[in-house]
Amino acid sequence: MNLLDRFRSLRAPREHDDDLPEVARAVAIIMDGNGRWAAKHGVGVAEGHRAGSRALRPIVEASIDLGIESLAVYAFSTENWTRSEEEVRALMDTFAETIERELPDLVEQGVRVRFIGRRDRAPEELRERMARLERETKRNERLSLWIAFDYGGRAELADAARAMIEAGVKPDEVSEDVFAVYLYAPDMPDPDLVIRTSGELRMSNFLLWQLAYSEFFFTETLWPDFGEDDLREAVGAYAGRQRRFGRR
Repeated sequence: MNLLDRFRSLRAPREHDDDLPEVARAVAIIMDGNGRWAAKHGVGVAEGHRAGSRALRPIVEASIDLGIESLAVYAFSTENWTRSEEEVRALMDTFAETIERELPDLVEQGVRVRFIGRRDRAPEELRERMARLERETKRNERLSLWIAFDYGGRAELADAARAMIEAGVKPDEVSEDVFAVYLYAPDMPDPDLVIRTSGELRMSNFLLWQLAYSEFFFTETLWPDFGEDDLREAVGAYAGRQRRFGRR
């Protein structure tokens, strides 16, 4: 099976029962509001990021209970490098702590963890932990957790175009399916539902290709306060919508 055939098999439409309510099988979350949470509670921004990291595990566990199969979370964008050196260092430390503290239990629950985005700018120790976690979870199938780290949607599209050119793809061979093969994670399903916390109403350069037909749910809740009830509310709102994909 060539790369394009493999892509098509991975992205084949899911079978579903028309008598059942629509279920969001693939969910993406823009985890926003750590800094505002810290200011609200009178603590440093580093503590806000730690609180945000602690919020992830309950949401992953709740996703499993809700039957979600793919969960993509926006952890660190390419633009986040422009923050202060102190905050960036705190974020790197928090990511490393989260991998060691929060994620091992999820591994035992059948979660497969994969990172999407660049890695070359992260500290070596963090890169090693990321790679180790991917190796240790590669056979898990209960839920796929995609962590977007040093990720930017425009960068992904530019990198995909560059990789396609380097692979020798001819202009008349270019199609949406062919292009998607060269994305960071071609086997990641397009999100059915995108949740953004903290009240902001924008995409922030997240999964620009994959969100073409996603439904959006915005909440005022800051990410560290986002819990199972909030997730259920978002999934419930999605279940009441009709996705048309351009059809009437």
